[in-house]
Amino acid sequence: MRNPVFPALSCAILFTQAWAADSARTFGTAGKEEHVLKPGVEAELFRHTGKGFLTHMWFGGDFLNYGLTRIRIYVDGEAQASIDMELMMGHGIGFQDEGAPWGVERIGKTGQPSGIYDTYRIPFGTNVRVTAQRAAEVAGGEEDPPFWWIIRGVENVPLEIGGIRLPENARLRLYKVNRTAKPLEEFAIYDSAKSGMVYMVTIAGKSSAFCFMESCLRAYIGGAKSPLLLSSGMEDYFLGTYDFNKGRYYTPVAGVTHLVPDSEFSAYRFHEADPVLFTGGLRLTLRDGEELHGRVYGCSPKDTVFKTYVWVYEW
Repeated sequence: MRNPVFPALSCAILFTQAWAADSARTFGTAGKEEHVLKPGVEAELFRHTGKGFLTHMWFGGDFLNYGLTRIRIYVDGEAQASIDMELMMGHGIGFQDEGAPWGVERIGKTGQPSGIYDTYRIPFGTNVRVTAQRAAEVAGGEEDPPFWWIIRGVENVPLEIGGIRLPENARLRLYKVNRTAKPLEEFAIYDSAKSGMVYMVTIAGKSSAFCFMESCLRAYIGGAKSPLLLSSGMEDYFLGTYDFNKGRYYTPVAGVTHLVPDSEFSAYRFHEADPVLFTGGLRLTLRDGEELHGRVYGCSPKDTVFKTYVWVYEW
């Protein structure tokens, strides 16, 4: 008996391939030793009208607090950028750590102090605009330092993340938290009623001891009262163990970009190959230390300063 499903699937695949081949194209720009980062100025690096997604950005320069340079990405005529990142934290690097060279498929830092790149897929429906602004802390530095950049993308190509085709209205958003957490305090680093997919999480933490590393990351999906535990500890979430006792590492899934044992760390975690999908909302939480089953794990946590970046595709 003839199966009617497979011919239909085959036609759909052929149609998609033909459509992509006929309409797909690459766009982009580069800036070479441009003096655009004047104090207090948000400089436009690139503007494009169309429908597609960014595929690559790279930034170069050498000036005071380079890593705090603000990169903003406005999509579809936004008045306020849905992606507003410090250059280094936006690429998984806390504490302006100068460690290099290192790189994985999605992010890396190849030089000192710069050579920072990404291949994030940042979709837009009508237009996209990328700007840069120097950090306010410029005392003692050049007033108008040279800056280099590369920005590239594609038009009319379906967006797939980790092999999952995202809806046309999917947009990548960045959510940031800066706070000092009290011992055993649980707090949200992302909280939304939308549906979507977690893409990347960066955490930078500082305390008088690594007791906070026992924290289990929790995902409350669709309004659930009980969480899906995403890890058995904070270093486990970043694929590490024993408070990163072997030092820094960089893998396509997770890496540690800054480490002062028993004091400071920063790390990134991609969910591209390990999707965290949600419908009807998600609350993603972090904790300063851990208590489960009436037991506090490890040492007693102290106040901890956390800085978190959570990247989410929403629709």
